[in-house]
Amino acid sequence: MSKRGHGVVHDEQPTKRVRLSAVDRLSALSDELILRTLSYLTISDLILCHRLSRRLGALADDSQLWKSAYYDRFVRPRAMRIPGLRSHELIAKSLYFSSKISKWLEEDRLARNDRETNWKRQYKIRHNWAKGSCNVTETRVADQPSVPPLLVRLHDNQVVTVDATEGLRAWKMTGEQRLITSRVLDQDLEESDPLSVPTSLAIDGSTAQDLLGISVGFANGRFGVYQLDRRKPEFALCYMHAPSTNGTISAIAYSAPYLLTMTQARLLSLYFFDPKASTGPQETKMDSPRLLSSLKSHTAWPPLSLAIRVSPSSIFASIAYSMPTYLAGWSVGLQELLLTPEGTVLESRLASAQTQGFSPLSTAHSRPPSPHGMAELSELPHPSRPTSLSYTHPYLLAAHADNTLTLYMITSTADTLFIGSGRRLWGHTSSVSGACVGDRGKAVSVSKHGNELRVWELEGGTPSHYARRRIAAGETSVQVRPEVVSNWRGDGVGTAWSTIKRPSHTNLDFGYRQEEPVNAKGWVEFNEESVVLLRERQEGTQTLVVYDFT
Repeated sequence: MSKRGHGVVHDEQPTKRVRLSAVDRLSALSDELILRTLSYLTISDLILCHRLSRRLGALADDSQLWKSAYYDRFVRPRAMRIPGLRSHELIAKSLYFSSKISKWLEEDRLARNDRETNWKRQYKIRHNWAKGSCNVTETRVADQPSVPPLLVRLHDNQVVTVDATEGLRAWKMTGEQRLITSRVLDQDLEESDPLSVPTSLAIDGSTAQDLLGISVGFANGRFGVYQLDRRKPEFALCYMHAPSTNGTISAIAYSAPYLLTMTQARLLSLYFFDPKASTGPQETKMDSPRLLSSLKSHTAWPPLSLAIRVSPSSIFASIAYSMPTYLAGWSVGLQELLLTPEGTVLESRLASAQTQGFSPLSTAHSRPPSPHGMAELSELPHPSRPTSLSYTHPYLLAAHADNTLTLYMITSTADTLFIGSGRRLWGHTSSVSGACVGDRGKAVSVSKHGNELRVWELEGGTPSHYARRRIAAGETSVQVRPEVVSNWRGDGVGTAWSTIKRPSHTNLDFGYRQEEPVNAKGWVEFNEESVVLLRERQEGTQTLVVYDFT
């Protein structure tokens, strides 16, 4: 190219790019050395390795890398909370990553199935839980409200519903065709009875993977035991109890071979099904159960939460309930039956939180949230009856209409039963209609209007220094609010929603816009991957909303 300047013509040649002749020493390394190098990278850098080469991408997906990362982020911090470990430096150092199952605490199930566990996927799920990141789908289950209300239960990835119109139905949470199978309840009843409508539902979590035990309570005092065979799939009736004069079965719990019921007349009954007995040609048929114990209560009020806890040496059958106190608002109580594995009742014991600070109605009040809007704990009493109760040992969680929850820690051993002081949880901006707590302290709560879902990490539940530090940092709960990106279809299959993160100085906050008012029906449950809640739209349509954290 020629350039004219000051009457002089210059010929300029474009500068050629100098190609570096560097040697690729990384590719010459063995896989073992590269894996060792990758183990020092952060998770963000580890993910970026997929963009470099196929070999690095494959090595970055190594199971042991993600297993170590999972342990360091989700297991070791929990182990460090054990009292006394921080003061012993040698013990604390021994908690660093190890494949020994004894060091994995309640995560030992994943460690035992090490070869089958996708550690990268497990890490992603736990990370999404911590950040409140999820996809949401919605499935229509009823065109109008039923009387009594539609009942829903979740076990693993199986959702079971029951109502007077459609009967028992099994649903899956993914795919285009959500409904798996159904069974009309009228075929299981000997005569037509207007009170033969379902009022309670429970799933046996101890059954085999392909078989799911289900118990249904009815308004006329009946209860039935069903089995869902996931391989066929179909429901089979195992046993149907005769009607009872004790009234509607308002709550039920099932853990084969034990079944626990609570009637509207406040009669708590524990039954035992002999697993060796069979009255029919099919293996699903069961003999009439044996009544082990029956207790009458005059102080147990709804909401109720029944549970059956099995240990190698004993069986614990429990009922958590609300109880009014004289000039002191409402408290919570726990009745527990202690049995041997053979079914012999050893003891019946009772505990109440009444003495842990419940004050008269005239002085009880609720403290507003802090100016920072973070979730806080408080030992203030509560004057109104809880809207829901959830008990999974050792956690008892009560939801209230004043936007708060109360957490109680239960001490239940062979010798004692004790309810600790209630700790108030702040964070919701409207009335809490339902809550569910798991055995590891994770809990989920939903507001009455169904537009606010909050995930809590309540492990320990005690006013320790660590708990107070988490409260100050706003880490006790995460708020999840999805934003609709496409219109909901009324064809029984929901469309995917996405979550959009918005800046917040305390908790993660996700924008949420609704096209029409909805109400949560007070039921919410969760498993390791999803949260499922029942929602009712303004015109009466009921839907199952699945929050998928995978």
